[in-house]
Amino acid sequence: MVEKLGIRDLNVHDVIKDMAKNFGISYDEEHHEMCIRIPDELGSGYVKAIQFENGLGILESDYLLKKKFHIEMQKGVIHPLKIIFNRESAFDHKFNGKEEEHRIDHLESAILSSNSKHTHVFKMPANEPICTFSIQINRKLFEKKIDAFLSDMDENTETLFRDVNGINLYFHKSHYSLDISRFIEEFTECELQGFMKAVYQEGKAYEILTHHLKQYLDDLNEPDKRKILRQSTVNRIEKAVDLIKEEIATVGNVVALANDVGLNQNTLQAGFKQLYGKSVNQFIRDERIEMAKDLIETSNMNITEITYAIGINSRSYFSKLFKEKFSVSPKHYLQKIREEGRKTS
Repeated sequence: MVEKLGIRDLNVHDVIKDMAKNFGISYDEEHHEMCIRIPDELGSGYVKAIQFENGLGILESDYLLKKKFHIEMQKGVIHPLKIIFNRESAFDHKFNGKEEEHRIDHLESAILSSNSKHTHVFKMPANEPICTFSIQINRKLFEKKIDAFLSDMDENTETLFRDVNGINLYFHKSHYSLDISRFIEEFTECELQGFMKAVYQEGKAYEILTHHLKQYLDDLNEPDKRKILRQSTVNRIEKAVDLIKEEIATVGNVVALANDVGLNQNTLQAGFKQLYGKSVNQFIRDERIEMAKDLIETSNMNITEITYAIGINSRSYFSKLFKEKFSVSPKHYLQKIREEGRKTS
């Protein structure tokens, strides 16, 4: 059974009002914020709308539904530009009257624009956590803010914002960046109140928009030439770090590690440089030496056993690396630890 919600696509406050009307509930309103709580019989969670000046609005959602819902945006004179960041489970989108459906997966963002003939339909699954952050822009109002800058924009960006009447259908998706993920958290977790909160969140909304437009232009490059690190790529890099730590004695070369986590070698190397300030091999080497130090301090293994346990085949090479990092040879460090242990026993 699928529930259908008809929602006006004017501004984000209308989304809250219409959802409340569909659910037969009231909404909370404070300053420029509106919020509804999903009724217990339908699920749990909330949807929040924050409307700023110049046609810029934010929709936050975090909910779990007991049944499938199709959110159908209704025809109108305004067709906002939407930028949706999916922070949890996947959901589907289509343009009403079109066959093609778009899956928006975890950590993906989508830029969408409808028109008077083909409106948005969002298909939300049951029993899956939905958490999204959306920027919605009334381009007719927003034009007043950016009109002086439109001629300086990249052609692709200018086209998006010039379509103030919503004539052209548009859909573009990609994985969003680590910076954007952090900015969204800073927006949603803001603990300020009143005027300071409003000013902070409006500034953060524009920061997210700016970074996403930069990413949009970066998306137009070939994957191995993109400069912005995506959140999904960070997750794969963190998986590589886990593999390195779990399999330190047998971890393969960079190419094998990249294949294991689903990245190409260049992306993996660039990600390690950006996140950890070192190459993959440097990271592996440092992890091995740190583990060796830990084994010296906590185990009864000798230097040769430790050397092989951390995946280094040469005792002299291990001694060289250890001394470079800790300014003492592993042999002398082991002697020091054992002597301290005898004194305390």
